[in-house]
Amino acid sequence: MFPPKSAAPLEPIERASQDELRALQLTRLKWSLQHAYDRVRHYRERFSALGLHPSNLRTLEDLAKYPFTVKDDLRRNYPFGMLATARENLIRIHASSGTTGKPTIVGYTRKDIDNWSILMARSIRAAGGGPGQIVLVSYGYGLFTGGLGAHYGAERLGCAVIPMSGGQTEKQVQMITDLQPSIVMMTPSYMLTIADEFARQGLDAKKTSLRVGIFGAEPWSESLRAEIESRFHIDAVDIYGLSEVMGPGVASECAETKDGLVIWEDHFYPEIIDPDTGAVLPDGTYGELVLTSLTKEAFPVIRYRTRDLACLLPPTARSMRRIGRVIGRSDDMLIIRGVNVFPSQIEELIVKDPRLSPHYLLVVSRADRLDELEVRVETRTNLTAAEGHELANELHQQIKGWVGVTASVTPVPPGNIERVTVGKARRVIDNRPKVGDIGVQARGEKATSRNPTGTHVR
Repeated sequence: MFPPKSAAPLEPIERASQDELRALQLTRLKWSLQHAYDRVRHYRERFSALGLHPSNLRTLEDLAKYPFTVKDDLRRNYPFGMLATARENLIRIHASSGTTGKPTIVGYTRKDIDNWSILMARSIRAAGGGPGQIVLVSYGYGLFTGGLGAHYGAERLGCAVIPMSGGQTEKQVQMITDLQPSIVMMTPSYMLTIADEFARQGLDAKKTSLRVGIFGAEPWSESLRAEIESRFHIDAVDIYGLSEVMGPGVASECAETKDGLVIWEDHFYPEIIDPDTGAVLPDGTYGELVLTSLTKEAFPVIRYRTRDLACLLPPTARSMRRIGRVIGRSDDMLIIRGVNVFPSQIEELIVKDPRLSPHYLLVVSRADRLDELEVRVETRTNLTAAEGHELANELHQQIKGWVGVTASVTPVPPGNIERVTVGKARRVIDNRPKVGDIGVQARGEKATSRNPTGTHVR
């Protein structure tokens, strides 16, 4: 939509040859394995149990011999059991959500923070940002890595930062209108909430100073990208990260291509595995993304299972591989009467219908031993009973044909789906009993090694 306006040149590694990149990765991977083995008992014991030592890694492919790290490993070693440096060397500590157990603690040395800031600056530049621009950061600040990660990266690039954080939607509109930032960073669902607030105030969101939106922290579809770009007349690009690996900025899209998230492979080594067997899958195959840190000092992670479902794609705008848009998480996947269902599949259908707003809720229940899916959708205007019935029937048929599951559709009037002001939008309410195997299935802990949705990731 807008040509990139960054004045900052690419770093040499962003245009390096594949041989140069792989040589750097191998050197850094050997260091990271040795660092984790020497300084973290968990890794030393796990490697030794398999008869492995860091010296057994001679090629990048040898990494597949080493054990995975999962979130429960981090929780069992709470708070500092995975720390690979003296605690006195930490200059910041973040934590992930503790809603399903103990939070996962991640700490950073000064070098870790410097590397994170460099990668976030690289990500903002890839999105079209540059020195001298104003950036409104509406990710949450605090223990969540989003706000501070974006903040330090924007400052590193030479931007002026408005540290807005989430919430106060009316004030968000005021800051955009009065301070005229050219870049916003937030969740895509919250950007839609801000769009609704512009409309409520009678303001034209297309006439703002905004030129770039960098959106992450939740899966979103190509249709949602088109919705945001249309309502604000901006370039909307994806950014990816997770606290356990670093925070935002592990991968980011380039505005000139918008063809998938470039993994900053000089700092993270990616693999795609079969979620059931753990076998490494070839590039281009859908599976679970696994990441190994190459430069982290405080909390290195070796083969961390992200639970995010994606595939690896060849390089385009940069020398590094891409991941296609994350289509969901293996633990967010819903299994409805044996059919794998991701919210993003249904979202694609909703946002294409001009009668519907992009706000929706999936409600799953179980009656007479059968799973039931209700899709609550919000209309843009008040509909008559006949119009609502027609809309519900059409979307029901589309979901049945595209997703392969039968769902009841309930249209609700404008403003009746809860808006998110802080954090991620709540898209699913799963009311099914979660006991034993039923609970495992309801949480979607099983996934397939191929494309689990049948959708095309662009």
